[in-house]
Amino acid sequence: MRRIPVIVLAAFAAVGCALSPTAAPAQPVVDAPAGAVRGEAANGVNVFRGLPYALPPTGWRRWRPPVEAPRWRETRDATRFGPACHQSTSRGVSIYAAAEAPTMSEDCLSLNIWTPEGVRDAPVFVWIHGGALTTGAGSEAMYDGARMAASQGLVVVSINYRLGVLGYLAHPELSAESRQDISGNYGLLDQIAALRWIESNIAAFGGDPDNVTIAGESAGALSVMYLLASPEAHGLFDRAIAQSAYMISTPELRSRRYGDPPAEGIGVWLQGQLDRQNLADLRAMDAQELTTASLQTGYSPWGTIDGKVLPEQLVEIFDRGEQSAVPLLVGFNEGEIRSLRILAPPAPADAAAYEDAIRSRYGVLADAFLTLYPSSDIPGSILAAPRDALYGWTAERLVRRQTALGQPAFLYFFDHGYPAADEADLHAFHAAEIPYVFGTADRAPPRWPAVPDTPVERDLSAAMMAYWGSFARDGVPAAPGQPDWPAYGQARAYMAFEEGPVARARLMPGMFEIRETEVCRRRAAGNTPWNWAVGVVAAPLPPATSSCP
Repeated sequence: MRRIPVIVLAAFAAVGCALSPTAAPAQPVVDAPAGAVRGEAANGVNVFRGLPYALPPTGWRRWRPPVEAPRWRETRDATRFGPACHQSTSRGVSIYAAAEAPTMSEDCLSLNIWTPEGVRDAPVFVWIHGGALTTGAGSEAMYDGARMAASQGLVVVSINYRLGVLGYLAHPELSAESRQDISGNYGLLDQIAALRWIESNIAAFGGDPDNVTIAGESAGALSVMYLLASPEAHGLFDRAIAQSAYMISTPELRSRRYGDPPAEGIGVWLQGQLDRQNLADLRAMDAQELTTASLQTGYSPWGTIDGKVLPEQLVEIFDRGEQSAVPLLVGFNEGEIRSLRILAPPAPADAAAYEDAIRSRYGVLADAFLTLYPSSDIPGSILAAPRDALYGWTAERLVRRQTALGQPAFLYFFDHGYPAADEADLHAFHAAEIPYVFGTADRAPPRWPAVPDTPVERDLSAAMMAYWGSFARDGVPAAPGQPDWPAYGQARAYMAFEEGPVARARLMPGMFEIRETEVCRRRAAGNTPWNWAVGVVAAPLPPATSSCP
């Protein structure tokens, strides 16, 4: 008998549910090691929302590592999402902004679980939201895991973690409080605590704690890289997916390096900007007032290289092969910068000015740079250069380093457009792939270019969901009726997502090599960043060294 793909069966089930009389919502109960919880059931998926994975990081626990919560005694209502962690309440007219600001609280360390009814030992897919480490929540509608759980047989988990100043502040007084004499990285420690909770509890929800995939986009993908690099997270997951990751330099706890001031120094600076005398004064501030005021000063949250949670710069950990040895799926989008134009430099007046700027900055690399980012298309080059410097180089660097570890690594390039996005000059914009992966095009934010309900869009979403689901199951992305997705390997293979999936090789020849040489020289110099200033606004290329020609 010919097997019907699970995606098709899920679609038939959804149609059947739509046509059948509305049933009273079931309330499944799970008795997990953390305590008993009562959730909701719909369309073959049980949902448990707002489960705390740590004690509230409030009062004296502000800026302390998360603490495991004791087992709760009564059956917990898990039908509502927990509050989001404190963040900016205004995101203007951004396409990423929700219809209204979320309910927020400092007591925000919770997670959500979508699990197919009756499943046992299912693969676990853990989603880490993006938002520049300043915004977002696991409860955002576009991250709803019901369709992925139903169609792929996965247990899907989304998490909250501390954001902004509450999640990433380093400060000498905080380090002095710490047994390890370190501070910062509280949001990252939250993510690790969530993974430990999953390891202890997910079997009760039908998941396999020995088959866990972490996944994230943008700052969520940065978090995935932090988790790959952190010894504290080793062994807590078995595969990783990084969508639009960026391997930037990171402030070090007490040293100035790569143009970044010490993280503790940033904390002291922020204390002065907020007109507070000491750590006690900062702890006494209202959480939302502190969050808003810190962002207004220009404070940006990043991980901290503290020698323990993050032992070294990401580039160095991956170069030495000290990251988690797990299969990896990673990629980026053609139009990343179209929706992030703050990262695009101003365009020069004409082709001559453009070429002069590039030659004065890139020296011996200028001809190769101009071949990839020509003066004949200044608008396109202005968008493509920072895209590749941040996201393209990172994606290819990750698959190369993971391949060198002997792990299968899969690269993708999302280059899919549709009318509303293309008409707004947002072809394949940053995060555009997310609703295809989750099957949630109908749950995107209100200003998101509307994805049409057409066979092309549905088929692409089904294919991407299947590739991601298959990778979470066994480390090999596969989709019924779609091309095989070869590992990156010596052929430098990748999957292009255009109107549909297309397997190709050698993405943007020369792109990785130019950026790798530039970053190598900046690392050797030790005093210049390689993060945001790209192309016509880049710092002059440092001289060659014996290790960086």
